[in-house]
Formats: sequence, C-alpha cells, structure tokens
Amino acid sequence: MIKNDRWIRQMAQQHALITPFEEKQVGRGVISYGLSSYGYDVRVAEDFKIFTNVNSTIVDPKNFDPRSFVDFQGEICIIPPHSFALARSVEYFKIPRNVTAICMGKSTYARCGIVCNVTPLEAGWEGQVTIEISNTTPLSAKIYANEGLCQVLFFESDEECEISYADRRGKYMRQRGITLPKVSV
Repeated sequence: MIKNDRWIRQMAQQHALITPFEEKQVGRGVISYGLSSYGYDVRVAEDFKIFTNVNSTIVDPKNFDPRSFVDFQGEICIIPPHSFALARSVEYFKIPRNVTAICMGKSTYARCGIVCNVTPLEAGWEGQVTIEISNTTPLSAKIYANEGLCQVLFFESDEECEISYADRRGKYMRQRGITLPKVSV
C-alpha cells in the first residue's frame, strides 16, 4: 500500500527514514521539495557529474570509465543537449525491511523535457540517492541545486522481506556522494 504524509512524517521522526527531513512542502520561489500528500520531494545537491564524449570512451556498466564525466559543483548545472548528468540527493534515506520506494521526476522538469531516472530504493537499503538527469531536448537545460528534482513514493508490505538489500550486502549500500556503476566481484 502506498504511504501518506502522516506515515512518512512518523517514520522520519522515529526511524530517520529521511535526513534532513522537511516537514512541509517548500515552494515559494523554488522548485518545491519536502513532504507532500503521498510522497517526499527530494532535493538535488550541488555535486554533478556531467557526461562528456571528450575522451571517446565507451559506456560499459561492467568497466565504467570515470573520464566520461566532468565534475561540477555549483547552484546551477547546465546539461548539454541530448546528454545527461549524474547527481545525488541532499537527503539520506534508510528504507525499512517492509518498504520499497520508487522515485519519479517532478512535473516542472518533465514539462521541460528533463527526465530523472532512479532505480528502486529497496527494502533495507540506505544512502544518498544517485540520480540520472537526462536532457532530452536539443537545447541546454538548467538544473537548480538544493531544490526539488524528483518525488519518492513509499510502498509498505504487510510483512518484512525474507532477504533485504542490507542482508545481501548490496554494492550501493550506505553510498554517499555520486556513485558510479560497479559490478560485484
């Protein structure tokens, strides 16, 4: 069952589900973030890795070349046309054993051709969320740090999972910062 604002607030206060936690939606003069009716609008931090083809590398998820990115830190990130950047959430999440969360882009960015891709936040996972921000347009796109970028929706099961992400010792457990793809060995 999808969880509402009361559940999210209680879990944030009692179990550090989201840190830092904004109890109300902040939206004056910024792209909104914080608690919403049935989710939580996540902020994007000031750290970005902007995709570049300057080194003519091949994108290989098993052997990713970090030279494919240019590091950028700042309040506004410009993503080139038909390109993408990796970013991270300001917030740190601790997902309970009986919850899975999914993340979707906010409509303000979606209406500009900017797509956010985040894999599920699995039961037992914790960390900052690495977010892929795609610019699908033929124009450069602005991303505003410390403002809302995507919304997390929480789904609670009647029972805990048998084996959580933490139990499996998942490779992205407790990640901080932008985490590039890696393969377990």
